[in-house]
Amino acid sequence: MRTPGAELSADDILSIYLNDHLAAATGGVELFRRAAKSQTDETRRTALSSLADQVEEDRATLLKVMGRLGIPAARSRIAVGWLGEKAGRLKPNGTLLRRSPLSDLVELEAMRLGIEGKGCLWRSLRMLAATDSRLEASEFEDLETRAHAQIYELETMRLAAATVLRAA
Repeated sequence: MRTPGAELSADDILSIYLNDHLAAATGGVELFRRAAKSQTDETRRTALSSLADQVEEDRATLLKVMGRLGIPAARSRIAVGWLGEKAGRLKPNGTLLRRSPLSDLVELEAMRLGIEGKGCLWRSLRMLAATDSRLEASEFEDLETRAHAQIYELETMRLAAATVLRAA
């Protein structure tokens, strides 16, 4: 723990940044898994399960990158990410004891936002790779491309789920 009021070093800033993304990835994996299980549509369930696996792989990649950089995973932040996903289930959605017709739409939007953030992470690390020999820019280019594909897939599902707004 750093001294209150002390300046943050570049290593401190990078550690905070990566641990924040790790916390978000932890919550993201939970959200993708739960959303997949709650799907009644087989095609969407399969797609979300596949995306959950990919997000879990990306989380593991982030942990490896952190290891290469000598940045330990902050267990307290991981717990916050996990708990944050659980707390997100308590959002007011128009129903109390069952899934709302809005649940799929709101969850897909949250998942898309998470993937957008992950794409930003990979772009930032690709930029850092230009000055840090422990990182390889091409690895992050591939991950960024994958994030774009995930965004496209989520947006397709999100638009289909948005039809619930017309039914009102």
